[in-house]
Amino acid sequence: MTTDVGNEPSGESVTDDAAPDASVSELPLGPAIEAILMVVDEPVSAVMLAQVLQRPQGEVETEVQRLAQEYVDTGRGFELRNVAGGWRYYTAAAYADAVERFVLDGQQARLTQASLETLAVVAYRQPVSRARISAVRGVNVDGVMRTLLARGLVEECGSEAETGAHLYQTTHYFLERLGVASLDDLPELAPYLPDLETLEAEL
Repeated sequence: MTTDVGNEPSGESVTDDAAPDASVSELPLGPAIEAILMVVDEPVSAVMLAQVLQRPQGEVETEVQRLAQEYVDTGRGFELRNVAGGWRYYTAAAYADAVERFVLDGQQARLTQASLETLAVVAYRQPVSRARISAVRGVNVDGVMRTLLARGLVEECGSEAETGAHLYQTTHYFLERLGVASLDDLPELAPYLPDLETLEAEL
């Protein structure tokens, strides 16, 4: 497993104009890294982790590589991989069949309330990023989005120009399941959803 993290000099402190936040910088480094990587939907660089946690970049690089090796050595069901210049959790290859079976079996079950709410946000706000969906619902939607993607109800449709985040839209299968010809036939629910621009400004 590759654990190189870019070519930045190690051991350098990451600084910014803001005063250090002692409550963040004094957190145990390993658990803090794990907590952040558990909620991301794209790889995060060691530089970004160092900035957020206000720790030296070299210290963060060493710790994230240690965590990755620890997961391998202890035979965990997930791995921490360095992909596209950043770190993210992935299912360990040995357990891919079990995960696939779980996902496929789950397609026979009814959608949960969380899935229906998330699907509604995508339907009325598409194309939309996961971050914006999370802002509307007020919770992390990574797991729900994976379910909707696996069921073929939503799909990727490019990326945001400003952030590079993936954008999502509903599929033709979604329309088939609802029995409508186009998105124009959806019920008028959009006025009841929060205004994203106003919400983002407040956040």
